[in-house]
Amino acid sequence: MSRLLYLQTSPRGKRSYSNRVGDAFAKAYRKSHSADEVVTVNLFEKDLPPFDGPAVQAKYVLLHGQEHTLEEWGIWKQVEAVIEEFLAADKYLVAAPMWNFSIPYRLKLYVDNLVQPGYTFSFSPEEGYKGLVTGKPLCLVLARGGAYAGSAEVEALDLQRRYLETIFGFIGFTEIRSILVEPTLAEGPDKAREKLESAIREAETGAAVF
Repeated sequence: MSRLLYLQTSPRGKRSYSNRVGDAFAKAYRKSHSADEVVTVNLFEKDLPPFDGPAVQAKYVLLHGQEHTLEEWGIWKQVEAVIEEFLAADKYLVAAPMWNFSIPYRLKLYVDNLVQPGYTFSFSPEEGYKGLVTGKPLCLVLARGGAYAGSAEVEALDLQRRYLETIFGFIGFTEIRSILVEPTLAEGPDKAREKLESAIREAETGAAVF
């Protein structure tokens, strides 16, 4: 039995295009992988630890091989809990809207907790940086109000897909598939509905072989 971790990163519930396509993927996955477990986590509902000054201090204490204080230990255990939940999965589905050409702040906070040396990546002078999360597939469902293809100038604005593919690639993912839902605003409701339906079909087909 495998475990699929499904991260929802929009606070808009069923109004969210990324959630609707992600939900379609998860539903189709359950149907075609009935023995597997699907764990759904909405990052706007999850109690994520702030990666603030005390968390950074706890990180650097660990990096320098020093002993945590009781307070630092408690803070770092919260960070480790996020990492452990993530690493417990075998497959990943991340549904994300584009906010200001990038990603929602709750997803960035999740990434900042997740991407830690010795846990999800390593470094050595001989090998450089090395991702530690390997042999696991990832599907990104990315919704955007506009369309970000056709010219270098427009593509340069897409910091959503580029960042997520880069950061997950950095921690070891080599099998990354992206399903785009675009444009959801720029060309009106009829075009948005058409693109949504197309993305749902793509998600359902992809889920069957994921």
